[in-house]
Amino acid sequence: MKKIALQISAIALFLVVATGCAKLPQVELDAAKAAVENAKSVEANRYLPTEFNALQDSLNAVNIEIETEKSKLFISRSYKAATEKLSSITAEAEALVTKTEERKAQVRTEVQESFAALTALIQEVKDLLVKAPRGKEGKAALEAIQTDITVIEASVNEINTLVSNGDYLTAQDKVNASKAKAEAIKAELEAAIAKVRRR
Repeated sequence: MKKIALQISAIALFLVVATGCAKLPQVELDAAKAAVENAKSVEANRYLPTEFNALQDSLNAVNIEIETEKSKLFISRSYKAATEKLSSITAEAEALVTKTEERKAQVRTEVQESFAALTALIQEVKDLLVKAPRGKEGKAALEAIQTDITVIEASVNEINTLVSNGDYLTAQDKVNASKAKAEAIKAELEAAIAKVRRR
């Protein structure tokens, strides 16, 4: 009787130890998911998409690994590797939040510099427009250029709104497109003025 009780106790102890080793890392999984979501909330997916996607892929891979372990017989289950990976993902996601804020600040500075250049460029184009040759064929071209300048000036307000809303990436795209358009107009006006002077 004592022998049977001892065997049952030994089996029970083994089961407790085996189950303890195979405990689902729910706390770590929740922490990793929350950390990745936090990185997304600061727009890491937009400002550092490669790093964010790699982090998301790692989390998905660990989820698959956990599901695979769950399907095994409880005695052979082990979540040790998954738990370590989840801790690593949490740390990487927290670091990514900091990197995203740094990248945002960098893009904001780039937008401000490009915006200042665009404002100066618009003024240059307006000054050139006054000097541009008038004439029958030139009138329609100048009207078209004036329309383009109006569109570029309207984009200045949009860019300001985007910057105020913290959408620096979209603001950067708009300011670069407007700058390219203004530079093309400037080159066109300079060519037209130079052509008249050569006559």
